[in-house]
Amino acid sequence: VQLVESGGGMVQPGGSLRLSCAASGFTFSSYDMSWVRQAPGKGPEWVSAINTGGGSTYYADSVKGRFTISRDNAKNTLYLQMNSLKPEDTALYYCARIPINSDYDVWDYWGQGTQVTVSS
Repeated sequence: VQLVESGGGMVQPGGSLRLSCAASGFTFSSYDMSWVRQAPGKGPEWVSAINTGGGSTYYADSVKGRFTISRDNAKNTLYLQMNSLKPEDTALYYCARIPINSDYDVWDYWGQGTQVTVSS
């Protein structure tokens, strides 16, 4: 299993970024997926999840209305569109695989992460 995130960077408050996660080594379309973030000195925070077909999405209250999760099963890729970014969104963002029949805050594989920094 390999998950490789990209698309992070530094952006001013109010800006946007689109994260991508390329998945390989497993049947991507068979697994629900999550985005998780970890800010310096804090534990992992679940951000968003999407079901296998992409028709159901879930968000933490802190990002609801600003972030959009999506997936392209033909490309084995997970996305996170982040708009109206705030300094408190600064973190290392990971995509994570949710084990079959598990809750969205349970993950068995995750990538190395991509850094998002929101600062003026």
